[in-house]
Amino acid sequence: MSTPNRERVVYRPEFVRGDEFEISTFKLIQQDGSPFDGAELPALEQAKALKIYHAMVRTRVLDERMLAAQRQGRLSFYMQSTGEEATTVGFAAALEDEDMIMAQYREQGALVYRGFSLDEFMNQLFSNELDYGKGRQMPIHYGSAKLHYMTISSPLATQIPQATGYAYGQKLAGEKRCTVTVFGEGAASEGDFHAALNMASVLKVPVIFLCRNNGYAISTPSSEQFAADGIAPRALGYRMHAIRVDGNDLLAVYQAMLEARKLAVEHNEPVLVEAMSYRLAAHSSSDDPSGYRSKKEEARWREKDPLARFRNWLVNQQWWSEKQDETLFAEERELVLRTMKAAEQRPVCKLDGLITDVYDEPTPMLKQQLEALKTHIRKYPEAYPKTAGRLDHD
Repeated sequence: MSTPNRERVVYRPEFVRGDEFEISTFKLIQQDGSPFDGAELPALEQAKALKIYHAMVRTRVLDERMLAAQRQGRLSFYMQSTGEEATTVGFAAALEDEDMIMAQYREQGALVYRGFSLDEFMNQLFSNELDYGKGRQMPIHYGSAKLHYMTISSPLATQIPQATGYAYGQKLAGEKRCTVTVFGEGAASEGDFHAALNMASVLKVPVIFLCRNNGYAISTPSSEQFAADGIAPRALGYRMHAIRVDGNDLLAVYQAMLEARKLAVEHNEPVLVEAMSYRLAAHSSSDDPSGYRSKKEEARWREKDPLARFRNWLVNQQWWSEKQDETLFAEERELVLRTMKAAEQRPVCKLDGLITDVYDEPTPMLKQQLEALKTHIRKYPEAYPKTAGRLDHD
């Protein structure tokens, strides 16, 4: 049996406590946009900085409008990323376009940054005939092969070990690319998280595990999820690189991810990044956060709004102004509403598409289930107004 590297021998029992290790939080700019004393800001060109901010604004507006649409009964479900845009856009901005992203369900900002159009968002949300998923998934389960963004999966944490496996393939192929998987601190309680980190550490693959620690796993606060100091210390048990970053500081997230990507791609070293943020919105459109947190708590975090912090930095750089900001928000709101109305008018996907592409040929069981579904819809056409009208044209 092999012994651990750098073995240290003692002759009396010595126990090591987890709280002996302290992980700092990496920050660069304050809420007013000014840098902290001693902070070394990344070299970010004006064009890229403005692209990042535009993506953050579009994500914020999209979330606002689509939650309103859900409340109006136009959508069945929605999930916002309000308050976490610096993390979800900032990490994507630090990657190369061909790097794979395996997200959870609150990273629409990364898709916006990579060029996923409002039409593409709306087609998926309304499950119309242009939806890449052919209407098989509930809203917010986006995916884009051309943008190297794996389709969202509902079960918690499944994307984490998948990211390790995909990154192992990248290593074997010599692609000099990495895979980034994003998840909440609640998902880090799943066994898949630990299996993925162990596999990544043993095989030395170019994967970055990005944890959005937003304080709550639906209604369960972090204090009731784990006794440790967050998620970052867990990397130590796997002899893995780790960093904790202020998830509301766009520049800090960007810089941390640049360095993490370098470790992953150039040295095949997996990295765990913990971004400390806060979910200002409800967990989903089906959640009421007033049952488990106070308005006072939310107000404290609204003062740390990541959009305001990065906007203040842009203004300090003389790259942006309040007038430009007002215009951008107004234009985005009008564009989102116009795109949504157009997507609503498109026909829904053909029902037969539910069973195509599953196997080379639909199985007898799938055909039987499809016929049962059609019979049900014909019996209750008023409950399925869009679908019922297309049954005879499938």
